[in-house]
Amino acid sequence: MEWLSDEERYSAIEENMKFIRSEIAEAALKSGRDFNDIVLMAVTKTVESKFINHAINNGINFIGENKVQEFLSKESELNLVDCNAHLIGHLQSNKARKIVGKVETIQSVDSVSIAKEIGKRSTDIGFHTKILLEVNVGNEYSKFGFDYDEVYEKACEISEISGISIDGLMCVAPICEKETEIRSVFSNMHRLFIDIRDKKRDNINMNVLSMGMSADFKEAILEGANLVRIGSSIFGARVYR
Repeated sequence: MEWLSDEERYSAIEENMKFIRSEIAEAALKSGRDFNDIVLMAVTKTVESKFINHAINNGINFIGENKVQEFLSKESELNLVDCNAHLIGHLQSNKARKIVGKVETIQSVDSVSIAKEIGKRSTDIGFHTKILLEVNVGNEYSKFGFDYDEVYEKACEISEISGISIDGLMCVAPICEKETEIRSVFSNMHRLFIDIRDKKRDNINMNVLSMGMSADFKEAILEGANLVRIGSSIFGARVYR
C-alpha cells in the first residue's frame, strides 16, 4: 500500500476544505444564517505541522488540539499569527500550568476544580483564559462533562473565578443511528445555550456553541452550532492510495 505524497495530501486538504465549506454554507442557509456565522475549526490530533500549516494558509483561522503535550510539541512549528488555537480534549489538573497562556480558549472544562486551576494559573501569569463548559449531553458514562441539569449552577460558581471567563458551551454528541435522534441532542444543547444566555449573568458570555464533528456537523449547524470541529474530513483518517 503506497502512501500519498505530501503534494497529494496538500491537494486533498484543499479539496476537502472546499467541500466542507460548501456543506457548511448549505446548512447555515437552511438554519437561517450565513456561512460567515459558522466557525470552521480544524482538529489537528495526530496531524503533522506541515499539513496543519497548509490548512492555515488556505484560510483556517481556528485549530483544536486534543492533548496538551501534542500541542506543545508542534507549537513552535505552527503558523499561529492569524490563527487561534484551542484545547478541545480533556485537561488534567497537572497539565493546566503547561497549556494556560498557550491557547486562547480551553473548550473542555468539565469540573469546577479544573476551572479553578485554570483561573489560578492564568492569574499567576497575568493571562485571561476563555473557557467553554463541556456538557455530557448524552449522559454517557464514558464521556466527560457536566450533567445537563447542573450546567447553569456550575456556571454561576465558575463565573466567580478570577482569570477566566465563560465563553459558551461544548459537547461531544453520542453516536445516533437516526438523524432525528442526533438533531434532538443538538437541539437540547442549543436550548440550554439560549437559556443561560438569556439569564445575563456577569462573566458568563454565551458566544460560542461548539458542537458537531466530521460525521454530524451539518445536523449541529441546523440546530444552532456556531463552531464545528472537523478533523478527519479535512486531513483524512488514513490517507493512502
